[in-house]
Amino acid sequence: MSSIDSQRRVLSGMRPTGRLHLGHLYGVIHNWVKLQHEFECFFFVADWHALTTHYENPHIIEASVWDMVIDWLAAGVSPSAATLFIQSKVPEHAELHLLLSMITPLGWLERVPSYKDMQENLKDKEIGTYGFLGYPLLQSADILMYQAGHVPVGADQVAHVELTREVARRFNNLYGKQPDFEEAALAAITKMGKKVGRLYEDLRKKYQEQGDGEALQRAQALLREQANITLGDRERLFGYLEGGGKIILAEPQAKLTAAPKMTGLDGRKMSKSYDNIIALREDVDDINRKIKTMPTDPARVRKSDPGNPEKCPVWQLHQIFTDTTTHDWVQKGCRSAGIGCLECKKPLIDAVVEELTPIREKAVNYVNNPDLVKFIIAEGSEKARDTARDTLQEVRQAMGLNYR
Repeated sequence: MSSIDSQRRVLSGMRPTGRLHLGHLYGVIHNWVKLQHEFECFFFVADWHALTTHYENPHIIEASVWDMVIDWLAAGVSPSAATLFIQSKVPEHAELHLLLSMITPLGWLERVPSYKDMQENLKDKEIGTYGFLGYPLLQSADILMYQAGHVPVGADQVAHVELTREVARRFNNLYGKQPDFEEAALAAITKMGKKVGRLYEDLRKKYQEQGDGEALQRAQALLREQANITLGDRERLFGYLEGGGKIILAEPQAKLTAAPKMTGLDGRKMSKSYDNIIALREDVDDINRKIKTMPTDPARVRKSDPGNPEKCPVWQLHQIFTDTTTHDWVQKGCRSAGIGCLECKKPLIDAVVEELTPIREKAVNYVNNPDLVKFIIAEGSEKARDTARDTLQEVRQAMGLNYR
């Protein structure tokens, strides 16, 4: 896996624990649809991750897997533009997780912020398990398996990507420097030819002796252009540039996702656990009913009472789904008591229905053709396995496990 390929690759997954809703659409899926045309994307159903908190109710996971894939497809995620697969259909994830667990200090996992947060928030569940403690490392294995250079996450997930970087760095430091590493690197330089080899050596010297960052970038670009050296030699020379060893696992970067906070029907964050969602395939009548019964500014007891949109969850949804003209109308009408709450909700209902109708209609084709959905996943899972096998072969070889 060359460094330039790594920077073109994106990995992201979602846990199948219930119906997808508007929060998922704006927090994840819209971003995936954009990324799939800009990068080589691997999007997966994280069913093993779902077991870390729902192991006692696996039927929830099974029922949600195919529904979630249908929602992805209906919302515009394309199997011709991205690789879609189910985590458990690529068992190489489990082996890499096991191998990485041999070198990952326990303290690294215990200090992941979400570990203690979820323990606090899920007190009603028995999550004092090895699987729950180790799930951030399984996430790292998911990412490192595909040598992804970019991982789209929200701010609360950056710590997981940083853990992945630390694990990759530790692995490369432990196993990237073979006993004959320098001799192999010098032999690889010779394969590039005298002129190119001399230029590489000059740039390496400028970087290592003078800290010349531009020289490092030029040397890296030079390596990416070489067609007469093997992938292994190229990665070896990338490591030799910086005085380290061969880069076996690429360090990913967090790709922060800018997404609006999706308010639920009760004013809290939209979440299945709060039962305050509008699902992506919600029936029109249910959308009407749910939005019409949303709470509003408590100061507006009567229609004649002026209100404050900033205190109303309906206004927060308006900011996402309706246009600026409607926003001005809501602000003026609410504050002057010129419009009632049901009147205010009408354009929001129309906007949400307009957003979800194409998704609901497109989903019908996949619901009626379950074999097509399974074929898409089978094809994507096989493609993912091909990539995973390549990475695992390098890892096994580096760890001395590639027996003949």
